[in-house]
Amino acid sequence: MISIKTEDELAIMQENGRLLAQILHELVSEVRPNRSTGFFNRLAIERIAACGGESAFDRFAGFPGVINTSINEEVVHGVPSEERLLQSGDLFSIDIGMIRNGFCVDMATTVGVGVIGEAAERLLGVGEQSLWEGIKAVRIAKRLSDVSHAIGAYVEAQGFHVVREYVGHGIGRDLHEDPQIPNYGPPGRGVRLRAGMTLAIEPMVKVDDLPTCVRDDQWTVVTATGGLSVHFEHTVAVTRDGAEVLTLRR
Repeated sequence: MISIKTEDELAIMQENGRLLAQILHELVSEVRPNRSTGFFNRLAIERIAACGGESAFDRFAGFPGVINTSINEEVVHGVPSEERLLQSGDLFSIDIGMIRNGFCVDMATTVGVGVIGEAAERLLGVGEQSLWEGIKAVRIAKRLSDVSHAIGAYVEAQGFHVVREYVGHGIGRDLHEDPQIPNYGPPGRGVRLRAGMTLAIEPMVKVDDLPTCVRDDQWTVVTATGGLSVHFEHTVAVTRDGAEVLTLRR
């Protein structure tokens, strides 16, 4: 069942999104070679607590961290570790969620560490733009698959591929609510978008077109070939005027 948020509920999610965007900005500003992924987990714990929130991830099915930290071929759900150090040339994804005043927000970004190659730079650009292509498709009376199609069609046109096994989702009182939002598929299908829907749109883009795999830790999702992957996400509200991105710095 898809929940429709009231104006008061949307105001809470907007404030939560503003705070989470600032926290992610602070984490990204600390990205540099030889820093552990565990460092970012510890910093996220401090920043989330400081604004009166709780992590939406560490209560989710026993995940051993408050953020996902994924590097290079790791698509999503990378486990933070004090032993895992960033290296110049890496692509580093941070996925972070927070619950505050009863409502969740969720966002992710991928950044380069130090100096990265041209191919990695291009993948970053396509991944980030694919998120905005999906957001641009959010309009009242449009179908949910119009968002999915906008993302997938753009990515494929650029010569890359979207992850099919993991998808975006509705969000609100729970981290994962209805509906699921694939990053591929034909347009014109699924539910019609209505004002008050809140969606976590999150394309995961990779070089190969093969199914992903899960490492022995039972969490970290990786590409089949070891090729690079990127992940971008915003929490978005459907409004009468289109999409309002809740997880923006303001």
